[in-house]
Amino acid sequence: MIIKLINIINLNLIIFGLYSIIEISCTKIEREPKVVTGTITDITTSSAVAEANLIDLGDGINQHGHCWSIFPNADISDSKTSLGHKTNTGSFTSIITGLTPNTTYFLRAYAESNNVTVYGNQIFFKTADAPVNDVADADGNVYDVVRIGTQVWMSANLKTTKYNDGSNIPLVTDNTTWSNLTTPGYCWYYNDAATYKNAYGALYNWYTVNTGKLCPAGWHVPSDAEWTTLTVYLGGESVAGGKLKSTGTIEGGTGLWYSPNTGATNETGFTAVPGGYRDSDGSFSGIGDTGYWWSSTESSSTYALLRGMRYVSSVVFRGSISKTIGFSVRCVRD
Repeated sequence: MIIKLINIINLNLIIFGLYSIIEISCTKIEREPKVVTGTITDITTSSAVAEANLIDLGDGINQHGHCWSIFPNADISDSKTSLGHKTNTGSFTSIITGLTPNTTYFLRAYAESNNVTVYGNQIFFKTADAPVNDVADADGNVYDVVRIGTQVWMSANLKTTKYNDGSNIPLVTDNTTWSNLTTPGYCWYYNDAATYKNAYGALYNWYTVNTGKLCPAGWHVPSDAEWTTLTVYLGGESVAGGKLKSTGTIEGGTGLWYSPNTGATNETGFTAVPGGYRDSDGSFSGIGDTGYWWSSTESSSTYALLRGMRYVSSVVFRGSISKTIGFSVRCVRD
């Protein structure tokens, strides 16, 4: 009887052990897929083509593609392509769209298997710059534009007689009327549009600048900080003027600046010209000698900040002056 009981116990242990072995042998070890991020080709201002290679399917691919972000280590919570189920290893391609010009993106390939997402190596690329196109004002005057660093500028002084909503800017020729202005007004140097308009543009008081409607839509009068961004990019105020001024001299019959037009290379294409100014009393001065340009930044209730360049210097100087003065205007893209 005791022997039989022992045999039954042993048999049960054997059976239990057998079931344990069967259970262990039926436990599946999950296998993750493996993907390698490939190259980026056909990069434009807003799109690119991304390659990848699926090395191992793991336990089956439910979804695969590429994900990208302006921050490192993009994942599937960021922008992505979804190329669906895949039954074979090998290369695949994603068409990346909706990108921003002149922007760096980080990208990884990915593959999903049984709710597990694996990522390939990270790469990065930069989209192309947006094309720089000419711009027209409300009068139909067309301006060439130039990219300098991160900014896009008109390469000529503004000469519009209308705001960007089509309404007229007051033309003020009388000296006394000009001197009493606390509202917008513009003029041509010596009140002579035929001689000075095309080469030098118009002269505007700061009240015209302050309307916010002087430049074409999508453009604006630069702030003091934006002027600083320009000069810093060009190596500082002490040398920026030379890089911005148009070349040639009046005496040599080759330009609009008086000799010696120190340091002028115009390597930026900005083509700064010496349009002079109209003083608070209505008088004109400085043509050929100095160019002055408004900023949109005021320094007091009656003064605003400017930038200027002279024929005897490579400097871009900064100053604060009465809002009643008539200066040139350059527009920068929003």
